[in-house]
Amino acid sequence: MASTVLVLGSGPIRIGQGIEFDYSCVHCVWALQNLGMRAVIINNNPETVSTDFDTGDALYFEPVTLPDVLRVAQNEHADGVMVQFGGQTAINLAQPLFDAGVKIFGTSPESIARAEDREQFDALLESLGLARPRGRAVRSVEQALDVAAEVGYPVLIRPSFVLGGRAMEIVYDESQLRSFYRAAEEANKEQPVLVDKYMMGVEAEVDVISDGETTLVPGIMEHIERAGVHSGDSMAVYPPVSLSTEIQSQLVESACRLARALQVKGLMNIQYVIVDGKAYILEVNPRASRTVPYLSKVTGIPMVDLATRCAMGEKLKDLGYDAGLWTLDGKPAEPSKSFEPAYAGHIIPEADFVKRTAKIPAPQVYAVKGPVFSFQKLSRVEPSLGPEMKSTGEVLGIDRTYEAALYKAMIAAGIHLEKDGVVLITVRDEDKPIALEIARELHGKGRKILGTRGTAAFLNEAMVPCEAVAKISQGSPNLLDWVMEGKVAMMINSPSADKVAEEEAARIRRACIESGIPCVTSIDTARALAHAIEVFSDPSRSSCLTVQEYFAGAPVSS
Repeated sequence: MASTVLVLGSGPIRIGQGIEFDYSCVHCVWALQNLGMRAVIINNNPETVSTDFDTGDALYFEPVTLPDVLRVAQNEHADGVMVQFGGQTAINLAQPLFDAGVKIFGTSPESIARAEDREQFDALLESLGLARPRGRAVRSVEQALDVAAEVGYPVLIRPSFVLGGRAMEIVYDESQLRSFYRAAEEANKEQPVLVDKYMMGVEAEVDVISDGETTLVPGIMEHIERAGVHSGDSMAVYPPVSLSTEIQSQLVESACRLARALQVKGLMNIQYVIVDGKAYILEVNPRASRTVPYLSKVTGIPMVDLATRCAMGEKLKDLGYDAGLWTLDGKPAEPSKSFEPAYAGHIIPEADFVKRTAKIPAPQVYAVKGPVFSFQKLSRVEPSLGPEMKSTGEVLGIDRTYEAALYKAMIAAGIHLEKDGVVLITVRDEDKPIALEIARELHGKGRKILGTRGTAAFLNEAMVPCEAVAKISQGSPNLLDWVMEGKVAMMINSPSADKVAEEEAARIRRACIESGIPCVTSIDTARALAHAIEVFSDPSRSSCLTVQEYFAGAPVSS
């Protein structure tokens, strides 16, 4: 009789986890069936493919909770459970299921705890000599204040063992910390609250596949928005466009060392922030992440299939990943203690850390992941971006140039900019230098620029024409009037720490959403928009091909 494996889904779709994990669960089921095993699914979301009647060999439409999973495992006489493809809901059940005598396929509960428990993880990073932002886990507001005083404000405060950045905040002083601490504590009462030094830098992440010995890194994703915006709300580009070879080497080496130290068998996701040429590890998720479908598509690597096979005990070397180092033209390279990752292809570290074969074609495209928001339907949600996730979906823009891929992702995500559209810019002081770059690009392509008096004075002084518009408190006609009368095609606004100014800005952002006007609240997103302005002005600069045609196309243009 074939072995039976119970695959845990992620439960009801909600902000933070949903269709991306359903993708991983379905592909896991298919991989198990190809191995001759019986795959049983437990999930309770009618909007997913995993709950189609014919996806698995059996379906239990039940909550993904410990009592329900135990009953299903017993009823099916399951040989074990696969927890790493159902997001945080599933991975949180690893230890309780193991304690109840259920076998966990893939990464062990002990290794999962070493990655998820703050104290154990800090000790692991210390032993490996890997950098991380300073901070500690605390269990009281007094301890949190002590840590913040020790590392210095601003700090990032967040609960443990949650997904989607729930109750996560960047705080800048003691009063804010006292205010937000209770929310972080309530989000997961039995676990400590994490307080870390907030570091502003470029974010990047990797998904790795490991069999406990050999580790495969399909590629590095660079976030377009800097640290402080949740990864699920960030735009991301593959291959990276600004990370140096040295930085890419740091990311790959640390990822492979971590995978080996944790004895990962399957998938693992790592998020980094790069500051002053050094990569700091923000967090490690010993499971599939929401970027797995995206990275699988743009690299051509069957990530879930490989991860499932590794979780069931197979080795990457037996799956074709034993050829050592390979160059992009398919010729073997001599192992070396130094290496140069392939800029527009897969990352190829030294043989001691990672293996890949020449069978996998290097993509000749840029792929940009863009978040999709439902702010028009979620009327009480503040549209400005931060560490707590707000997106409800994502889109993918693929093209042979970075600019065209950006354009496609933005158009698909609902960010449109007509050729003669008026752009309203109102940003905080620290963002004005970048706003100047953006305004100059927009003006150069014939866009009219509006701005609050402070922003307008700054731009005009720099020889970029900008018409000044009054704030709401300064009387009519003001910003809100311009928005409500449909005179604005897009708004670029970065939230301010000034409470009065922020209250007005929030009203205008809400008005933009309700009027169907694109509202960009991250200065980095706005800079990406300006970067793609050539394609917005002339869409013929982008191409319309199938993914297969892109993979077989010409090299990326310079």
